[in-house]
Amino acid sequence: MINGAVTLGTLDGANVEIYESVGADNILLFGMKADEVEKLKASGYNPADYYGNNPVIKGVIDEMSRGINGVSFSEITKVLRKEDRYMALADFDSYANARRKAIELHSDKNVWNSMSLVNIAHSGRFAADRAIKEYADNIWHAKPVPETKKATAAQRKPKPGIQIRRRKK
Repeated sequence: MINGAVTLGTLDGANVEIYESVGADNILLFGMKADEVEKLKASGYNPADYYGNNPVIKGVIDEMSRGINGVSFSEITKVLRKEDRYMALADFDSYANARRKAIELHSDKNVWNSMSLVNIAHSGRFAADRAIKEYADNIWHAKPVPETKKATAAQRKPKPGIQIRRRKK
């Protein structure tokens, strides 16, 4: 986002903070929210239903299974059809709609540039120093290591018996 990228993603992880920073008009969200995910899990999410009932999903997964440029993705497609723990198939239609909206917004350079500038203007919150400090404090519960005293010139002198040859300039 610091480079003006407009986020296209689900409302989880860092995207929650991005959403809070830039507002709904400057991010492209898709997919289920946490409560919807839990509800679908509780009702018995079956990715095979999405594969069998959505011709676009079926076509993409079948193509991946056959291989692209000589590389088969059959292990990935097997997991998507049978397990899909991230519920990618359940979010697929929502993603496709968000992608279409991104294309539409991008065609209006004034709108897209405005969104981009809002992202740049609000990116300071995501500086690495702040993020690392928050992770250290809130997730890792790490404390800073105290600085050691810098050695004085006398302490840096070589020990007896050790010869240091210096290059002549």
